[in-house]
Amino acid sequence: MTSVRRAMPKDAEEVLRLRQVMIDSMARSDPSTRWHTESLPVLRARLAEPEGNFAAFVVDHPERPGALAALVAGTVDYRIGGARNPYGLDGSVFSVATDPDARRRGYARACVQALLEWFRDSGVRRVRLTASSQAEPLYVSLGFRRRPDPLLELTL
Repeated sequence: MTSVRRAMPKDAEEVLRLRQVMIDSMARSDPSTRWHTESLPVLRARLAEPEGNFAAFVVDHPERPGALAALVAGTVDYRIGGARNPYGLDGSVFSVATDPDARRRGYARACVQALLEWFRDSGVRRVRLTASSQAEPLYVSLGFRRRPDPLLELTL
């Protein structure tokens, strides 16, 4: 059985390392890590808020003490309710990453399941994510389904 735990402030550097693993796997990504310096204190502070709207779940690396094998992060966002989601609480999953030498062991699945349980405990009734074609089978096996909704984005 995989031991998943909530990430703590002491994990922040490893969380950023695994986030960069995910970023580097995406097409047209920026491989720069200069942003880590600015992001690290913010991430540490967010990981120290056990009752906040952000959570990260991790698996410790079995062969490298102090390193993480897998990560998933998510947030609870409020939107005005609607017919399918009257309370308006949406979960967003992001930064799902597994260290390259720890893949195919079920770590990402275990982390996502822990995050989904946190969402349920937080009153979330709808969870959304963007998946790569390689990761989509994992999410489909957990009950996610493809939506036809187009996504538009604006960078401010």
